[in-house]
Amino acid sequence: MNDLLTISQASEWASQYLNKTISSSNISYLIQYGKIKKIGSNGSTCVNKNDLIAYYQSFFGRRETSWKQKLGEDLNWHLSFDQLREKDTTKHVHRLHPYKGKFIPQLVEYFLDEKIDEFKKEIYFRKGDIVLDPFCGSGTTLVQASELGIHAVGIDVSAFNAFISNVKVGKYNLNNLTEEIQEITKLLKTLVEGSGIAVFDFKLAEELKKFNDKYFPVPEYKYKLSNHQINEAQYSIKYEEEFKNHYYQLINEFQIELKQSQKESFLDKWYLKNIREEIEFVFNLIKKIQNIETKKALGIILSRTIRSCRATTHSDLATLKEPVTAPYYCQKHGKICKPLFSIFGWWERYGNDTVFRLAEFNRLRTDTFQYCLSGDSRMIDIFGALEKKNSQFAKLAKQKKIKGIFSSPPYVGLIDYHQQHAYAYDLLGFKRNDELEIGPLFKGQGVEARKTYIEGISQVLINCRKFLVDDFDIFLVANDKYNLYPTIAEKSNLKIVKQFKRPVLNRTERDKGAYSEIIFHLKIKG
Repeated sequence: MNDLLTISQASEWASQYLNKTISSSNISYLIQYGKIKKIGSNGSTCVNKNDLIAYYQSFFGRRETSWKQKLGEDLNWHLSFDQLREKDTTKHVHRLHPYKGKFIPQLVEYFLDEKIDEFKKEIYFRKGDIVLDPFCGSGTTLVQASELGIHAVGIDVSAFNAFISNVKVGKYNLNNLTEEIQEITKLLKTLVEGSGIAVFDFKLAEELKKFNDKYFPVPEYKYKLSNHQINEAQYSIKYEEEFKNHYYQLINEFQIELKQSQKESFLDKWYLKNIREEIEFVFNLIKKIQNIETKKALGIILSRTIRSCRATTHSDLATLKEPVTAPYYCQKHGKICKPLFSIFGWWERYGNDTVFRLAEFNRLRTDTFQYCLSGDSRMIDIFGALEKKNSQFAKLAKQKKIKGIFSSPPYVGLIDYHQQHAYAYDLLGFKRNDELEIGPLFKGQGVEARKTYIEGISQVLINCRKFLVDDFDIFLVANDKYNLYPTIAEKSNLKIVKQFKRPVLNRTERDKGAYSEIIFHLKIKG
């Protein structure tokens, strides 16, 4: 029984074991999220010392210790949500469409939920309240508000972002949506089979498999790479060029046209000729759909599909470099990979996935209002704009007013929010408002860019405050490496009452370094 420790004793033991302060709350967190086993009941809760040792020697335990050494002991590890699987953080409609820079739904839920734990001592929002997200992005706040029985208004300067958000929280006749997807899929399949692309692509894939099995066998090839028995650069260039000879023979045999005749738009530059023709074919079918909500959902499916079908390498999906029209050596997969020659597979996959995710969200959503307005949060009349879109919601909002804000403003000079969806703007015809972005990528992160950023975020807060209740709560999620938010708060006549510093785990496949962001809690000054 000497291995059993109370929470207080465990705190003292762990502090000595790690040579750093481990609070009782830290131990309680490990119990709460199943990192270590709880022994006993309330009033006599104990833990096993061996469980603590096992955790602190595990990957997550070592990472927590390491990150706190690098980022500071004020890191709120319970807000890392490291216990979650990837499928949890991309649940239901949160994965309807890719979007750079979104926060995970569990972070929104933590602050919007009425539940209190020993880390969250206050309730900020209750069922029936209204929350505002003036930088709505892909609608994470709106979706989670719906799950929790909270009304939500979003605003985004990007018309396509607003479109994504509203499709996520839209209500659909799923039978009708399924039927339309199946009909388009059937017609697209007929087109692909009739064009000869399917036979060409099958033949190419067959030859590519034989080639990779011979020159890039699994796992022998990667073993030789890791043991420096092969010079990857020289070896890959040699066999990439060799396979291209086979490739162009097939291109000539099947008379495949690779490039489009013009290069004026994003769709002209980044899509092979037959891919572009299939996109236009499906888009024209969607335009004929009578059910407006079904048409919107199909638009998102097509947008998601064409994002996956750009003429680029697997390692350049996030940041495009040059269009790829021939097979290439793929460092990500350690073999020769080929461009896509049809959207059919992705369209079929995303169509089925979308219906599944919408149905899953339907089981969780509540009978509340959510809507994202397309506009500039620095000057928009929220209630007036809402009146034009949903008069019932506008009436409720005017009566109750908005309880607070939960949002993740754009980071200064980091993401081109319009360009990341350039394909969708080209296809769907939304008006771009690049010049209205706050902290745009092209302005960089210099002194002048930061000054303009401070002014922009402050104007948003000043404008939005007019629509909030008197005792509001504002939560802004930011990686404030330039310490801009104290100035933003001051210029907005607000005060920062609390800061929650959280680790951000696994931002990208390539970047796994220690990284944190801060959730600033702001209230009225005075």
